[in-house]
Amino acid sequence: MSGGERAVAAARRWIGTPYLHQASVRGAGCDCLGLLRGVWREVIGAEPEAAPAYSRDWSEPQGEERLWQAARRHLRAKSRTAEAPGDVLLFRMREGAVAKHLGLQARTGAAASFIHSYSGHGVIESPLSGPWARRIAARFAFPEETT
Repeated sequence: MSGGERAVAAARRWIGTPYLHQASVRGAGCDCLGLLRGVWREVIGAEPEAAPAYSRDWSEPQGEERLWQAARRHLRAKSRTAEAPGDVLLFRMREGAVAKHLGLQARTGAAASFIHSYSGHGVIESPLSGPWARRIAARFAFPEETT
C-alpha cells in the first residue's frame, strides 16, 4: 500500500468523529487540522511541531497565511492539478481570504472526493465538486518517509 493509500485509509477511520475546534482525538473530536494531525501520527509518527492555539478565524484579521506556511514546512508542495489519493488540500473558504480549511483527497477523477472535518458535520467524505475544487489554494503530499 502506498503512503497516499495509507493516509486515505487512516482518514476514513476518522469518519464520524464529531467536529471539535482544536481537538485531534479520533472518535472524540477534531477540527480539520486535528484530522490531518491524527492521520500524520498514524502514517508518519510523532507530529513535527506542536500546533499553537488558534482561533476560528485562522489569522484572517492579519491576512497571514499561517496554515499555508506550516504546510510548506512539513509537507511537499505539488501542482494544484497533480491530484493523487492522500494529497493534503488547502482551501480558501472565500475569495481573497486566507486559506484556512484542510482536507485529504480520497478519490480522484470523475468521482473525486476528500475527507475533512467540517463544523456542524464532523469528519465526512465529501464529493470534490466544482465549488470545493475552485476553493483549492494549494495541494501537498505527505513526506516520502512513511511508516
